[in-house]
Amino acid sequence: MKHRRFARFVGYLLITISALAMVVPFVSALMNSLKTYKEFTAVPPKWVPDVFRWANYSEVLQQGNFGQFTWNSLIVSLLSVVGALVSCSMVGYAFARLNFPMKKPLFVMVLGTMMIPPMVILIPHFIIFQKLHMLDTLTPLWIIEWLAQPFGIFLMRQAYLTIPKEYEESAKLEGCNPFQTYRRIFIPMSLPTLATLAIFTFMAKWNEILLPVIYLTSNEKYTLPVGILSLAGQWFGNEQQMVAAALLSLIPILIVFLFAEKYFVQNHTASGIK
Repeated sequence: MKHRRFARFVGYLLITISALAMVVPFVSALMNSLKTYKEFTAVPPKWVPDVFRWANYSEVLQQGNFGQFTWNSLIVSLLSVVGALVSCSMVGYAFARLNFPMKKPLFVMVLGTMMIPPMVILIPHFIIFQKLHMLDTLTPLWIIEWLAQPFGIFLMRQAYLTIPKEYEESAKLEGCNPFQTYRRIFIPMSLPTLATLAIFTFMAKWNEILLPVIYLTSNEKYTLPVGILSLAGQWFGNEQQMVAAALLSLIPILIVFLFAEKYFVQNHTASGIK
């Protein structure tokens, strides 16, 4: 009994230390965002400012096109999430439950594309979007997600394979066609996986820098990460405001995560029974 208590204590201690290790950088960034420039550049570092300067955040929101940058990122991220959920869930369902010619070879080909380095397809994609006159628009940043990405397909297929066949057979007895079975049975029972895919997609698109730099040239079209970098010169002598801008950019990610967190702890089959 004592050995079990000691093991539990050690486990909780390790979890606490790990949590603190992840929280410390965030707290440090928060303190830096509330400093004056003199405190921000002090040597040795001053961890806690004498007075919390909340005006740094209001001044950030007044800088340049910060609101427009945020709106552009929201458009790209939300459209990408919708596209990933719709396309990946439908393709994953087809690979998991439907029978059609060349099913296994096609799925192997899909998995094979995951091994292609992203840098290899940048130039072909750029040429395609150039021919379609989509450069300097937000479309290239989200349209790809509507074409079902390999990771999302694999994730949804594996989730559908864990759903007992009895649910599908019951739906057939009720007269449901494959699409109705997908919509009424498989979608509700795979909400945890859909939430996971939504968070992964939102985080990837919200923090993306490379593609916006390649496809966008107009300042008013920049997404938030690129927009913050483009304003770096305006914050010379006020670098603590750049830290504040970076923290503000985290708020949508935290909101999405908190909204979808409850689905992470749900078991697929249990959610279907409910």
